[in-house]
Amino acid sequence: MFSIGDFARLGLVSVRMLRHYDAIGLLRPAHVDPATGYRSYQAAQLARLNRLVALKDLGFTLEQVKTILDDKVSTEELHGMVRLRRAELEARISADLARLRGVESRLRSIETEGRMGSVEVIVKEVAPVRVAQLSGVAASYGPEHVGPVIQPLYQELCDRLEAAGLPIAGPGIAHYQAREDGTVLTHAAFPVAAWPGTHDGLQVVDLPRLPAAATVIHHGSMDQVGTTYQELAHWIEDNGHRALDLGREVYLHCPDDLAEWVTELQIGIEPHGPGRPPR
Repeated sequence: MFSIGDFARLGLVSVRMLRHYDAIGLLRPAHVDPATGYRSYQAAQLARLNRLVALKDLGFTLEQVKTILDDKVSTEELHGMVRLRRAELEARISADLARLRGVESRLRSIETEGRMGSVEVIVKEVAPVRVAQLSGVAASYGPEHVGPVIQPLYQELCDRLEAAGLPIAGPGIAHYQAREDGTVLTHAAFPVAAWPGTHDGLQVVDLPRLPAAATVIHHGSMDQVGTTYQELAHWIEDNGHRALDLGREVYLHCPDDLAEWVTELQIGIEPHGPGRPPR
């Protein structure tokens, strides 16, 4: 038998917490001296204490912990809970980091307000291209929403193209469509040589020719693409054009280091819109 102090030290918890667990019936002492009220614990009770602390740290309430422990949760089930919790935490951390990168991108846009544009814009014709694509819905056009949608789409697209025996014929292309509810239909695509239609769950379509597109090269992570897009928007307006679509992104170079990415942004334009002379 161990005193409450010794048991707390062995279990890496505080005496105060052991008293609280006793009070709510979560971990009763093995023996309580009727004369002094001193609590004593057995080494075998460390197993319940370990599970209790693990479940509490996983985010369960003490009431939920009691129910789980009374149902005699197994070690395998605990490992499964840990894996699930780890995945949830990693997803939350990833989302928080994406939001921070988005804020940094907004700050860069704010810092460049009123300055002369530093991007080199080229107006050119974009030829039609046949692509295989998969689609998903993003909550908004922000990278923090588009990224978690389009990244899994590209992984699945690569797997399906390989399974279908369709070789990739060019760099990846992302394109977007605004929906009435404010969300964005997001398409992940690769050029392919195949007949239009559906192939093993893949949609093969022709992206139309853009007679004129304002294009610019974005260097770096797509989390920081907002500033480049906004500079391109200013250029389009300052030069008397009108944007015709949400644009396309052509991923020219995509190494593991996101800072080394090279992406061409393309926005279809109507040159010198009505009443808007070129500058």
